[in-house]
Amino acid sequence: MYNAIQAYIRFIYKFNRGMGVIAMYLVLIMMGILLFSSISKSVGSPQIWVIEMAQFTMAAYYLLGGGYSMQMDSHVRMDVFYGNWSAKRQAITDAFTVLCLITYLIMLFYGAVSSTAYAIEYGQKNYSSWRPPLAPVKILMTTGIFLMLLQVLATFAQNVAEAMGKPFKIECHPEDSSI
Repeated sequence: MYNAIQAYIRFIYKFNRGMGVIAMYLVLIMMGILLFSSISKSVGSPQIWVIEMAQFTMAAYYLLGGGYSMQMDSHVRMDVFYGNWSAKRQAITDAFTVLCLITYLIMLFYGAVSSTAYAIEYGQKNYSSWRPPLAPVKILMTTGIFLMLLQVLATFAQNVAEAMGKPFKIECHPEDSSI
């Protein structure tokens, strides 16, 4: 069982790292869209789709990059007492807080699946002059939440193992650039 969990963690780390690298490039695409918007406005031909497309690209960026952000431990944390605690106490605290995050992500995922199914079934479109279909962005939203949930489960397993004094040895550590 220990080896299966370790293999799961390795797989999730690699997958979310790859997805995070892809998501990083979405910022460049968004910048290109916004640059196009500025240029099209200055030549007198503004496009109605650019700002909304930039918003969709930004949403994909942070939703698909969420698991990688969690993996890299680059989320915001209050560190008043935490830094002075032992590694075991930090792991126990992290395991508890991750359980709260898992609960939140499960509810969020349930809502995302429901919203995505509705968008696909009824051909939901955004209420704007461009009226783009919302199914693609909702599919990305659901995928991003799911990947974040998988990463949080891997983090929870690592925290529990650390709290028990049997930390996982992951060759695919986030700082390792040879993935």
